Amino acid sequence: MSVKQEDQLKEKILNVARKNPKGISHKDITAAIPDISSAELVTAINELLQQEYFDLFNQNGALLYRLKTQVNKQAVKGADNEEKVVFNLIEEAGNKGIWIREIRIRSNLANTQLTKVLKSLESKKLIKAVKCVNASKKKVYMLYNLEPDRSISGGAWYQDQDFESEFVDILNVQCLRFLNQRSDKIKNNPRGPIVGRTQSYATASEVQKYITDLGISKVQLDVEDVITILNTLVYDGKAESSVYPDGSKVYRSIDPLIPAPGLVQVPCGVCPLVHKCSTTGLITPQECTYMTEWLE
Repeated sequence: MSVKQEDQLKEKILNVARKNPKGISHKDITAAIPDISSAELVTAINELLQQEYFDLFNQNGALLYRLKTQVNKQAVKGADNEEKVVFNLIEEAGNKGIWIREIRIRSNLANTQLTKVLKSLESKKLIKAVKCVNASKKKVYMLYNLEPDRSISGGAWYQDQDFESEFVDILNVQCLRFLNQRSDKIKNNPRGPIVGRTQSYATASEVQKYITDLGISKVQLDVEDVITILNTLVYDGKAESSVYPDGSKVYRSIDPLIPAPGLVQVPCGVCPLVHKCSTTGLITPQECTYMTEWLE
C-alpha cells in the first residue's frame, strides 16, 4: 500500500470516528470499510494512536477508539475566522453547552452570520445542538463528541425531554424487590438477629447489577442513577440506609407503615412485558419466573 493509500485509509477511519463520537471498535471500522484487511487495520490504527488522534478505552473486553478533541481543532484549522471564534467558544463551554445568545454576544456576530457559521460547523460534525430539559424551547451548543451533562439531558430519567415516570416506577419496584429478597434470605439467621440485620443490607452497586441483569432498562444505568431510586425508597419509608465503617452507603428494606396496593404486589402490575404476555407465545404466565416466585 502506497503512502497516499495509507493516508486515505486513515482519513476513512477518522470519518467513521467522527460519525460515532462515543467511540468505535474494530468491528465498527470493518463494517464501515469492508475492504480493509486485518493487517491494514492494525497498521492504520497504530499510526493514528501514535499521532494522538484517539483516546483508547476498554469496554466489556473490547478496545474502543474515541476521537480526541484536538482532532476537531485540526478539522477547523482551514475554516474562516468566524468559525474558529465560534468553535472555541463552544469548546470552552464543555458538556454543559452554551446558549446561542451568549455566543452572539461574545463573538459579536450578527444573527444571520452566526446562524450560517453554526450550520457550517454542524454539517462538518464538529458541534451539535442539544435541547435542554429545563428549557424545552432553547438549545445549547457543544462539541459533537461530548455527552451532555445530566443538568442538560436529564440523565436516564428523560427521553426526548419527557420525564419517564413509568420507567422510574418500574425501577422503584424492582429495586425494592431486590432489597426484599435480600431480607427474606437472612430471616431467622442462625448467627443471631444482629448479624442477620447486617447481612440484609445491599450496596447500590449490587442493586445496579441486579437491574442490569434483569434487562428492563434500555439505557445504561450508572450507580448514581440507582442511588437516586434507592433514596426515593428511603423517603417513602420502604427502605433505610446506613453507612459501613469503610464509608460505603448501604440499603435494606423495612416494613412500610401502609401496606402496598394489591396490584403492586402482583408482578403483572409492574412488569414491563405485560403487554406482550398471552396464553401462547414466548411470554406466558405459565413460564413467568416472577409469577412463580411470587406464588411460592
